[in-house]
Order: sequence, then C-alpha cells, then structure tokens
Amino acid sequence: MPAATHPMTPALVFANHGLRHSGGIERYLLTLVDALHERAIRPTVVARRFDRALPEYDWVDAVAVRTYGLPAALRDRWFSRRLVELKRRHGWYPVIGLNQTRASDIAICGSTHPGWLAVTGQRPGWRDRMTSALEHDHFNGAAVVIAHSRLMAAQLEQHHGVAAARIVVLHPPVDTRRFHPVSAERRLVLRRRLGLPEDRLVFLLASTGHARKGLDLLVRALGHSTEPVLLVVAGRPVDASAPNLRWLGYRSDIEDVYRAVDCTVMASRFEPFGLVGVESVLCGTPLIGARGMGCLEVIVGDALLPFDVADGASLDAAIAQALQRWRAGRLALADPRASLRYDPSAQAHLDALLGWVERLRNAALP
Repeated sequence: MPAATHPMTPALVFANHGLRHSGGIERYLLTLVDALHERAIRPTVVARRFDRALPEYDWVDAVAVRTYGLPAALRDRWFSRRLVELKRRHGWYPVIGLNQTRASDIAICGSTHPGWLAVTGQRPGWRDRMTSALEHDHFNGAAVVIAHSRLMAAQLEQHHGVAAARIVVLHPPVDTRRFHPVSAERRLVLRRRLGLPEDRLVFLLASTGHARKGLDLLVRALGHSTEPVLLVVAGRPVDASAPNLRWLGYRSDIEDVYRAVDCTVMASRFEPFGLVGVESVLCGTPLIGARGMGCLEVIVGDALLPFDVADGASLDAAIAQALQRWRAGRLALADPRASLRYDPSAQAHLDALLGWVERLRNAALP
C-alpha cells in the first residue's frame, strides 16, 4: 500500500484525457462529476483538454496539462510525468487515474490495449508497445484497480499480471434519470417523429466505429431480409446500402431513439463493457448482443438475446426469436431494472468508489 510522504490534501483528484464529450472514459468522468455535484463535492480534474462550454467545467477545479506541439506518441508519457510532479507538489492522495499514468493510486480499467490487439488480431507496433508499457505501469503502480467488467479483470491478470487481490469489479454507471421507459403513447410519438414504420421490427445499432461494432454482420443478416425488419444506425455515417438499412445521423437524444425502436443490437468484436446495452435495457428495449461483451455480465432474462459473433446462424436465430416475440407483442420489457444484475445509478457507483478513496486515505495516515 503506497504511503504518503507529505501532508495529504482532502481534494478528490481525477486524471483523464479530457473533460468533454468524446469516448466512453470521458463520458464516465462526466457522469462522476455530475454525481459529485449533486452532493456539493467539487473535485479536481487534471486533463489535457477541457470543454469550457460544459456545465461540468464550472463544477470542477480544472488543472490543464498542455501537450500541444509534442509528437502524438509522447503525449501520454508527458502527461504522466507532469501529473507525478503535480501530485508530489500538491500532496494529492489518492489520485484516481482514468487514463494511463504512473501517478494513479486508484486505476480505472475500462479497457486494455493488449486485449484489444489480441481480439482484433493485430500485431503490436512500436507505438502499441509504448502504450501497453505505460498502461502496465498505470495498473501495476496503483494500490487498487477498478475494472468495469469481469472481462476486464481477466485481461488485467492475463496481459498485465495484476494480482487478483488488487482488482475490484465495479460495473460503470448510467444516468438512470435520463434512461428510463416511457408510456406506449409517448413511444409511438417518438417513433413517428423519427419516421420509423410501425409495421416493421426496428433494430438499432448505436455506433461510431462500425468495423468494431459489426455493421457488416448486421447488414448481412438484416439489410436484404424479406422479413418485416429495418436496421437503423445512429452515429457515424454508414458506407453501405441495403433496402432495410437507414442512417439516423448523430443523435444527442439517443434515449428517445432507444425508446422508439423495438430492439438494440450489438455485434461488437471487442467490447470491454458496452454502456449501450444497459442504456437500451433501462429504456425498456431488449438487446441482441454478441457473447463476450462485458455488458452481458449484467443483463438477464428476456432483456438479452445472445449470439456468437463468429456464427452467422447464431445471429439469425436471435433475430428470429426477436421477431417471434415482436409478433406476439412480448418484446418490450415490462420491468427494466429487474433485467440488470447491479444498481446502475451513478450515486451507487460513486458510493463504492469513494469507499475506496477513504480506505486508502485511512491506510496512509500516520
């Protein structure tokens, strides 16, 4: 257990690439900041980039680490070095690291780079080796590693040799005030607003990385089907065309899209967790999900129709099951929260995280 060599400050310190809307780990930080703001707690956030237009920017003490002008391959290492210096200067303990840094006392694991390379079949280049080395130090230098899924816990042991005793599985939070079901009448209004047909089973793919999310598999299974189905894509523009395929564009109202469609589908080849799955279920919409994704650990019962991403017949069977339930009027979820194995609220997650902060502070006191 690391011991403080200086007076500790009571600041709650997070480190991340940015405080902004971007990838999943940035979204996670914003959720934490929102939950802390509800408790009138103002954290310190150390990051490379801040979106000053966000309300969350006014709720934190922002510390910017400039990396402009540095080669891309060196930015993470420079950030880590500067954070180590800032930690020593200010007496921050514990530092909660969401990105890869040697300053982390509580390291958040939302993904692993070697795991991603292994699943996608890529051979590591020199940049990959640099990334993996810093990630290794991030996880092995921390007193506690918070893994966002059992899948990530296994990858931490396999690829980084992290002892199981230092790993805590804590599934990521979702804004339950935003993601919840609506009445059948409201759902119909949303469906018509999006121009979705009422006589077809509408599947949703929410994606900004179509190759990883398996768009090609879904177009094969649904795009030219003679069944009454439609695949809609929210996110990045699609570079495919098919009679049963439609692009909805980038959506800031994704919760209403979940409510308007009949089923969400995730055919990800690599998905450390996959908040889309939990968000969809919370809105009352079941998930067709590829086995091996982290979120399948927490979705149960009629909310989940699993399939094997390497087996086209398995996906076809899951779609056929969804069609059967849809025709019988049994596809929508009556009790979404009962379909999850954990409390997805941000406050429950924050309680667990702050518990580890207190444990480390108490252990470091003289």
